[in-house]
Amino acid sequence: MRHVTIYTTDKEYSNFVEMAKSLHYVKKIETDEEPTKQEIVSNLKKGFEEMALIKKGKLKTTSLNDFLNEL
Repeated sequence: MRHVTIYTTDKEYSNFVEMAKSLHYVKKIETDEEPTKQEIVSNLKKGFEEMALIKKGKLKTTSLNDFLNEL
């Protein structure tokens, strides 16, 4: 898989991202946009829910050694 970096003005940025999303061969678009407050709150809630499930034993975790070996 190949990567492309494009530098564009703020004015043209959103148009370019929308055009790139419409291309059938584009697999993933990474942007440098800051997450919205709603996205941050949603991610925090999800994390707390996952922690609660882990504490109850309903969600399996990865051992520290396995995690470090993946790095």
